[in-house]
Parts: sequence; C-alpha cells; structure tokens
Amino acid sequence: MADTSPIILWFRRDLRLADNPMLAEAAGTGRPLIPVFIRDPQIDGLGAAPKWRLGLALERFAETLAGMGTRLILRQGDAAAVLDALVSETGAGAVWWGRQYDAATRDRDAKIKKPLQERGIDARSFAGHVLFEPWEVETGSGGVYKVYSPYWRAVRDRAVPAPAPAPTALQAPQHWPASDTLADWALGAAMNRGADVVARHVCVGEDAARERLERFIDHAIDDYKTRRDFPDAEATSRLSENLTWGEIGIREVWHAGRRAMEHGARGAEHFLKELVWREFAWHLLYHHPRMDRENFRPEWSDFPWKMDADNDAVRRWKQGRTGVAFVDAAMREMYVTGTMHNRARMIVASYLTKHMLVHWKVGLDWFADCLIDWDPASNAMGWQWVAGSGPDAAPYFRVFNPALQADKFDADARYRRRFLTEGARAPHADALAFFDACPRSWGLAPDMAPPAPLVDLDSGRKRALAAYEALKADA
Repeated sequence: MADTSPIILWFRRDLRLADNPMLAEAAGTGRPLIPVFIRDPQIDGLGAAPKWRLGLALERFAETLAGMGTRLILRQGDAAAVLDALVSETGAGAVWWGRQYDAATRDRDAKIKKPLQERGIDARSFAGHVLFEPWEVETGSGGVYKVYSPYWRAVRDRAVPAPAPAPTALQAPQHWPASDTLADWALGAAMNRGADVVARHVCVGEDAARERLERFIDHAIDDYKTRRDFPDAEATSRLSENLTWGEIGIREVWHAGRRAMEHGARGAEHFLKELVWREFAWHLLYHHPRMDRENFRPEWSDFPWKMDADNDAVRRWKQGRTGVAFVDAAMREMYVTGTMHNRARMIVASYLTKHMLVHWKVGLDWFADCLIDWDPASNAMGWQWVAGSGPDAAPYFRVFNPALQADKFDADARYRRRFLTEGARAPHADALAFFDACPRSWGLAPDMAPPAPLVDLDSGRKRALAAYEALKADA
C-alpha cells in the first residue's frame, strides 16, 4: 500500500519553489507536506545582518507557501528535539532536508538522521545548494582540488541537471501543528536602526531574484568580464544575496549563463567561472572543515598577525575611518547596502591583513556580522585567499594598493563620492545614510573632518613584505 503519512520538509538555505530537488520529489509523492523552519542554536549564532536578512527571506517564503494553500511552520529549539516532537504530533513518516556542507551543519544533521532512521522514519537529505557535490569532484589521482584553475577545467563541461519547475500544488496535512510567530522571533533585533537603511537595498524572495537574474542576462552579462571590477558600474548579477538563502537555485543561474554563452554573450563564460569559484569554496570547506577557523596553510600560524579585534586601529577600519578613501567607501557601502562589491572586498581585506597586519579572522568575523549575503565558504576562502594563508592564495607579495586600485577602477571617484561625505559640498544620499545606519556609540557625524591615514601605504607594504620574508626564513 502507498504511504500516505505526511513528509516534514525541513527548510534551511533553500527558500524557493523552483529548482528545489527536495520539494520537487516531495510534491510528486502526493503525500501531505509540512514545511518547517527551525530556529536552533546555529541560527541564533548568525551575525546581525544575516539573521535580519534571513527573517525577510522567511517572511516572503511563508507568503509564497500561503499563496499555494499551505504554510511554513516555525519552531524554536534543538533541531533534533523539534523534529522528534513534530514527528510525534503529526504522524509523519519522513523528514527531508536540503544538504549543507559546513562542519557544524554536517555534524548536527548526522546526529539527527540516524536516530530517525532507527525509528523507521525516512530521514533523507537532498542536493541543491551547489552544482556538484563536494565528494563528486576529484583530481585524476582521486584527491581534493586545492587550486581553482584545474578545478574549473574539471567541471566546466560536466552535465548539470536542468532545474525542476516549481510545483503546481502542495498537499496540505489534515491537521496543522502549532507554529511560532515570526514577529515574536525578532530576528532583526541586533540590526537596530541599520535595518531601515539596508532595507532600501535588499532584493527578497524567489520572484525578485529571478527578475534580478533576467536583468543581468539581458543587460549586463555581455560586458561582465570587462566591467565587473568597477564598483560603481551596474555590471554584476548581485545574486549572492539570493543564493545565500536559496531564494534562487544555483542550477537555474548556471543554465541561464550557459544559454547566454551559447548565444554569444562575451562575458558569460567568466560569469560561469565565478559561479564555479563559489563551488570551489564549498568543495574546500567540505574537505577542510576548519578552513573558516584556522590557517589553511599551517606554516602561517607563525605569521605575526595581531589578534586584537577591539583596538583603535581596528575600530577605525570597521568604521570606514582609515583615511584611505577606497577602503572607507567600501566599508560604508557594507553598512548602507548590506553588501560590498567584490573588488572592494579584496581591497579592504588586503589593507587589514597586510597594511595593518591584523589577522584575517578579525575581518572574517566582522563580515559575518555585517553582510546580508554572508556565505561561510566564500567568506572563509576569500579572506584566506587575500591574506595569503589559504588555498590557491594570491602571492603574499601581491599587496593591493588602495590608491592605485582607485585610480584603475574608480578613476572618476563616483564610488568614493557615493559613500563618503568628507570634503563633499552636497554629499550623496547613500553617504549620508551611513550615519543613520552605523552604531550611535561610534559618535560619527556627516560633517566630520577627513581622518589621517592609519598607515602609510608604502611603509605598510614594506612592513608586510618584511614579515613575510621573516616567516619564509624561519620556515
């Protein structure tokens, strides 16, 4: 006899209907489906901006489900205990979820899966957050890729399944379990007044993400390779926010890029390479699960980085008050929009880890608190790549000079003028918005004088290179 018991669908970073393998298979069973989101200690451990942005994603996804005549059940507590309770309350015969690849989530899911299966519950995880499962891509000798270029060559021509369409119907259970109220969770509490500022720049939900993708394909992908490094240009997809929370499927984005490439878009292949850079980050974090906490290259443990995250110099870096205009504009972009242009991320990371000789973990943790598109794999790999301690890292002697970078990628200073008030007669609205978003305790005001540079760029570079040479000599 066919199983008619409900399936509990545990949603995490997969808040969408289309290109969702778990949801597609569940809808095809015809069984009652109980969508669930659990606020467990991992959710409570999110930084202020990611947690606030998650709340927006959940609100929109709940509305989407309601439009299909179903619900999103919200529960809080230890995930294993919550799922046990839901199984007992609903008589569910299955608990399904979309896979994640960081160590903490894998450990938690493994501890949940086995007891459920021992009870006869169909506990199962599904692909969908990445194009290629991390264990499926191996070197010719069966090892793990540690360099991006051969990884790209290994996967660029691999078949990627076509994204499944959104289900047309989802079977509701006869009786719904009780649910928390999203407003009572107050996921945005730590954002304080910054929420109103960043809210002007977010793009929330599956429909909005798909529109964003379509605009990029129609208007920007052709010039993507040549213009993507200019932070004031509308040249990137800006989909990192949506991919982070699974509001759009990575396979849908990949196939859109492939179609554009086949139709002759000049920048399409480079866009696909950037999607694979994200894949590479997850590949590395899966195989090196401490990459987000420890130097990928152990020899860098002896590098003389400063670990203090609360001294005056680091506070000025966080405040966008280093006295280096490109660095400061980038930091303020993050407080105003919740994101930061990728070229700018490299520059502020290089300035912190090389000119200031501050440990990359200090920057990684600050980004994890401030970015609405925070992704544990990309964040970890990005910081270690720039710092020089990571896999496939930029050579340590490559120290980004923020002044030269500004001359090259912001020659008309439009990006800097957009986010800085210092010296401006009529500051841009986004430059003024920074002072509405930043903590009041910083005591910053739009009419403040330009700060003196924290570090002379040339002497800072020389000091970093000398420290690196000493590290090599000791090794």
